[in-house]
Amino acid sequence: MSQSKSPISVLQEKKEELIARFLKGDEPSFLERHAEILDDYFCESFARSSVGPRMQVEKNPYVIIALGGYGRKEQCVNSDVDVLLLFKKKIPSQAKGLVKEILYPLWDIGLDVGYATRSLKECCKLASQDFEVLTSLIDARFVCGISILYSDLMEQLKGKVLRRYARAYIDWLSKRNHARHARFGDSTYLLEPNLKEGLGGLRDYHTMLWVGRARYDISEPRDLEFLGHLSHDEFDSLCKALSFITTVRNRLHHLSGRRCDQLYFEYQVKLAKGLGFKQKNGQQAVERFLGALHGRMEFLKRQHLMFLSKAVGAKGKSARRKAPRRAVTHGIEVIHDTLYFESPEVILDKPYLLIRIFEQSAFLGLPLSVEASRLVNEFLYLVDEKFKRSRSVIKSFERILATPPRTFSVLNEMFNTGMMTALIPEMKGIVNRIQYDEYHVYPVDKHSLRTVETLKALRDAGPESPDASYAEIFKELHQPMLLLWAGLFHDVGKGGLGHDDHASQGAQIVRHIFKRIGFIDQDIETISLLVLHHLFLIHTATRRDIHDEKIVVQCARNLRDTEHLKMLYLLTVADSRATGPKAWNDWKAVLLKELFFKVRHILNKGELATPAATDVVDNKKKEVLQGDVSLRGKALETLFDHMSPRYLLYTPSKEILRHVELYQRLGQEPFVLETQVNPGRNYRTATICAKDFPGLFSKIAGVFTLNNLDILSAQIYTWRNHIALDIFEVKAPPDRLFEDEIWVRVNKDLSAALKGGLALSAALDHKVRAYQSAQRRIPRRPDKIIIDNESSDFFTIIEIYTHDFPGLLYKITDALFRCKLDIWVSKIGTKADQVVDVFYVRDFDGQKVDSPEQVAAIKEAIRQISTIHQAPSQESTECASFPVTL
Repeated sequence: MSQSKSPISVLQEKKEELIARFLKGDEPSFLERHAEILDDYFCESFARSSVGPRMQVEKNPYVIIALGGYGRKEQCVNSDVDVLLLFKKKIPSQAKGLVKEILYPLWDIGLDVGYATRSLKECCKLASQDFEVLTSLIDARFVCGISILYSDLMEQLKGKVLRRYARAYIDWLSKRNHARHARFGDSTYLLEPNLKEGLGGLRDYHTMLWVGRARYDISEPRDLEFLGHLSHDEFDSLCKALSFITTVRNRLHHLSGRRCDQLYFEYQVKLAKGLGFKQKNGQQAVERFLGALHGRMEFLKRQHLMFLSKAVGAKGKSARRKAPRRAVTHGIEVIHDTLYFESPEVILDKPYLLIRIFEQSAFLGLPLSVEASRLVNEFLYLVDEKFKRSRSVIKSFERILATPPRTFSVLNEMFNTGMMTALIPEMKGIVNRIQYDEYHVYPVDKHSLRTVETLKALRDAGPESPDASYAEIFKELHQPMLLLWAGLFHDVGKGGLGHDDHASQGAQIVRHIFKRIGFIDQDIETISLLVLHHLFLIHTATRRDIHDEKIVVQCARNLRDTEHLKMLYLLTVADSRATGPKAWNDWKAVLLKELFFKVRHILNKGELATPAATDVVDNKKKEVLQGDVSLRGKALETLFDHMSPRYLLYTPSKEILRHVELYQRLGQEPFVLETQVNPGRNYRTATICAKDFPGLFSKIAGVFTLNNLDILSAQIYTWRNHIALDIFEVKAPPDRLFEDEIWVRVNKDLSAALKGGLALSAALDHKVRAYQSAQRRIPRRPDKIIIDNESSDFFTIIEIYTHDFPGLLYKITDALFRCKLDIWVSKIGTKADQVVDVFYVRDFDGQKVDSPEQVAAIKEAIRQISTIHQAPSQESTECASFPVTL
C-alpha cells in the first residue's frame, strides 16, 4: 500500500472502483470483495495505530471482529459496518482513543458504523441474556488482532450459550420471524417488496443459517446441502436466487443513494434497464424483471418455510421414527400433523398419489411435509398425458378446488411444487407474471388463487355476514363448480403476448384445456363465456349510465340466462376484491348490485316487461301530489311539469319529494346543498339545487376537489324553469370527526366560486403542484380519448383514460363547457393505474356530437389540459360496443 495515502483514502478509492466494476457486471463477488476491502482498512489502521501499542496487547489481548452482514461477508453498497472491539480482560481507558482513531474516519466518509467494546466475559454473559446480541455474535468473523481471543469467544458461545439455550433461541427466532413477516408482509405478493425483511427476503436466508447453527451445528452455508437439509439442486437454486436478490439490493442502494431495501415503484424501471431486461412477448422490461425477482423470492420463501418447519418443529433426531403414524389412505400417512408418502416407491407404483396427497391436504387441513413436497417435485415426470386426462385426477382436482379455505393455500402449494403447471401447462405463463401498475396488487398467479379463495368465502358466508346475499345467490347455482374453474382460469390469457385482450385469449385457452380433459361442450362454453365476460359487468356498472334502459337491455342480450348472470356477478365481485383495494369499494358494490338486479329482471321478464315510461311518470305524479311537502296544489303541479322526463323516469318518488323541499329552500339563494350519509357505506350523496348557468358542474367539481372530496359519479338534471339539480356521490371524508366542518367549508367555497370571489383554477394548480411533489408514481401509460355515439340513443359518451391528479375532473368539465357541451351524467372509475372519466353529453342545442369537426375539437380541448398532455395521446374515434373490452 502506498505510504503517501491514508487507509481511509485507499478504502474510498477501492470502493469506488469496486462499485464501478459491479455496475458494469464485471464483479460477480461484490459482497465478498466489499467486505475484504473493509478488512484491509481495519488491518492497515490496526497496524498503523498510535494508540494500540500503548494498550499492552500482551497483557490484555484484543481483537477486531466483524459482525452482522459484514461478518457474513455480505456487505452491500450502503449496508452498516458492524464491528466488535473485544478485550480478554477489562476494557482499558485507551479503548476510546482506538475507536476514535479507527472508526471516526469511517463516519467522516458517510458510512454507518455500529460498534461495541466489550470484554470476553461480558460478551458471553450478554449473549446468554439477550438473543439479539447472540444473533450478531453468531455471524462474528475475525478481522485483525489476537486471533486466539476470537477462537475463545466462538468456543464459549458454542459450548456455554448455544448448547444450553438452543431450544429457547430457536423459539425466539421463530417468534421474531412471525412478527417480522407480519410487519413487512409477504414479498412474493407485493409489487413493492422489501428485499431484506419481507417474507421471501434475505433475512429469511439469514434465519435459516442462525437456526441451522443452533439446531444442527452447521458452520458454513454449504452445510445445508452436505448435512442433507437441502438437495444439491435446491442449494444450487438457493445460491442463484440469493445472488439475484442481492444484486438487485445493491443496485437499489446505489440508485437511491442510501440503505434502501423497499423496492419502490420509482426505482423499478431503472433497475430493469440496468439489469439488461428487454420487452418481450407483450411484457414490459420492468414486468419481466419483477417476475424474475418474485420467482427468486418465492423460491427463497419456500425453502425458508420448509427448513423452519422441520427445524423448529423437530424434538430430536429420531423424532419422525418414534412419532405415531396414521395412514389416511393407501400410500399417504400423517406424522406430526404433516403429510408424508409412505415411501418413494409407492409413488412409482401409484402415480395418482401425486394429486391425492394435495386432496388429503385440503380435506384434513394439514400441510405437506418438506419431504413430501420434495418428492412431488422430483416425480413430476410421471404427470404424463394419461395422468392429465384421468377422470379420477380431475375429480381430485375439483375436490381441492371446492374445499373451504384453509389457513394455508393448497392450490398455492401445487404451484410451488410444480404440480399445477405440470397438470395444466397453460398456467406457466401467469406464474410470477406482473402487471406493472398501482391497481393490481398481486402477481397474476397469486391473484387467480385469491379469486378462488374469495369465491369460496362468498359461498360459505353465514346468515349474519355482510356477504350473506352472495351466499344466497351461490346456493341458487346449478353448477357452482364451473364458477370455481372460471375463477381459477379467468386471467390465464395474461400469460400470452399481452394484457390488452386477455379475456378473449383466456376464453380460447380455456376451451382447449377443458376439451383436452374431457368436459362436455355445454360446460366448456359456460366456463369460456365466464372468462370472456369477466370484466363486462364491472365495466358496464362503472362506465355507463345504468339508468339508461338501452344499456341494461344490451347488457342482458350479451348474457345467455340468469344462471350465467349469477355466476358472472359472483366472479366479478371475487375478481375485484382479489385485485386490490383500488379495485373494490362500497360504491362499486352498490353499482354492480343495482346492475345485477336490473339485468336479472329483464332476463326473467323479457325486454318489454318494463312498464311504459308514461305509466311510470303518471304513477310518480300521483305519489308526489299526495306527498307530505309544503308546496301544494297548482304550484306543485306546475313544478312537476317543469321537471325533465329523464329526471322523472329515473328518480324515485321519495327522492323527488326531497328535491321539491330543496327547491323550496332555494328561494333567492344561488344554491342549496344537502348531504346524506349512507348507513354502512363509505360514500356520501351530495345534492345541489341551484339556478342553472353554463359551467356550474365544473365549478362544483372544482370546489369538491379543493376540499379533498373524491367524486365517484354525478347525475345532472335541468328542469324547464332553469333549475339545476346535480346529484353527486362522493367518497366519505377521511377525517370523520371534522366532516361537518368540511361541508360548511364546501358551502362557503362554492358560494365564493359562483360569485367570482374564488379563483378555482389558481387554487387547484397550487394543489396539483403540492400533489406532484409528494407523489412516487410509476411511469405513465398513454392517455386515451374515446368518443362513442352508438351506445346511447340520446347522448354522446366521452371516455377519457388518464392518470389522476387533484382538479382533473374540474379541468376536463371546464374544457367540455368551453366546447359548448352540457354534461348529463358523469362516472369516475379506474382501469389499472389510470382513472377513467366517462361523460354523457349533448351540445347546447340538445343534440348529440357526431360531426367530425366537433369530435376533433373536443379531443383537442381535452388534449390541451397540461397534465394529460405530458404523456403521448392515444385516441380512438371508434364507437364502443358491448361487451366493453378495453
